[in-house]
Amino acid sequence: MTDLLSDPRNVLSTVRDLIRYGVSRLNASGVHFGHGSDNAWDEAIYLVLHALHLPPDQLDPFLDARVLPDERSSALKLIDRRCDERLPAPYLTHEAWLQGFHFYVDQRVIVPRSPIAELLVRHVEPWIRQPEEVSSVLDLCTGSGCLAIIAAHAFPQALVDATDISQDALDVAARNVAEHGLRERVGLYHGSLFEPLPADSRYDLILSNPPYVNSESMATLPEEYRREPELALAGGVDGMDVVTAILGRAPEFLTDEGLLLIEIGHERTHFEAAFPHLDPVWLDTAGASDQILLLTREQLLS
Repeated sequence: MTDLLSDPRNVLSTVRDLIRYGVSRLNASGVHFGHGSDNAWDEAIYLVLHALHLPPDQLDPFLDARVLPDERSSALKLIDRRCDERLPAPYLTHEAWLQGFHFYVDQRVIVPRSPIAELLVRHVEPWIRQPEEVSSVLDLCTGSGCLAIIAAHAFPQALVDATDISQDALDVAARNVAEHGLRERVGLYHGSLFEPLPADSRYDLILSNPPYVNSESMATLPEEYRREPELALAGGVDGMDVVTAILGRAPEFLTDEGLLLIEIGHERTHFEAAFPHLDPVWLDTAGASDQILLLTREQLLS
């Protein structure tokens, strides 16, 4: 009785109980989803299974398993922090998954979620017809290094360079590169966009998920997004500050048949207003439409 009075939640005794409670708590708290899951059910499952050190993709065998007091406490602490601090779940667990690849994350980087990853695992088909012939890739604003790492897996013959203006972000990226065993193929450069690269560098594919959120949208971001580095999100008044800088110098670093792949989120209107002379190919993914554009070196030069 004393135990229940100290915390009524001590009555929760099974994995099913904890998940049900987590769904209710997340919904009642009005948290915002979008950093790995888009609903309370999936997020509660993820947090509870992580706290109990159970496989994230195997729920059914454990639903009615009883939990020990310290296990219950660990799960409830994660749920409480998610609700009270509005921290995205990956910051609480220090892990994120993107297209089946695992990455370490913390608040030095934005949570990996770029739909560019889906295009990479499909080898950017049909615009890249021979993935094995891609010999060089550049990832600008690499953050956690997730896209550079996925590109290295997608194009096994390629050397991949990645730059970021944040040394903190590159420290996270270095950890992920090491964990994926790619130190020999992925080079990390500290500096703004193309600046830290050797002047004679040329790439078959340049990709970027740059800061692109316009200032009006930045002012209304949900709290969870405000926990991410502003440097990695804010793109200026129209969101095009960094995009403009990338477009301006990309031709110098692309091979003759090279491609530029950029994510701009929901900023297509601003992009078209800023660059009315460009006619990119807009690429759709399972979760995104009109958010990723593809340009050739020839288009950029024109």
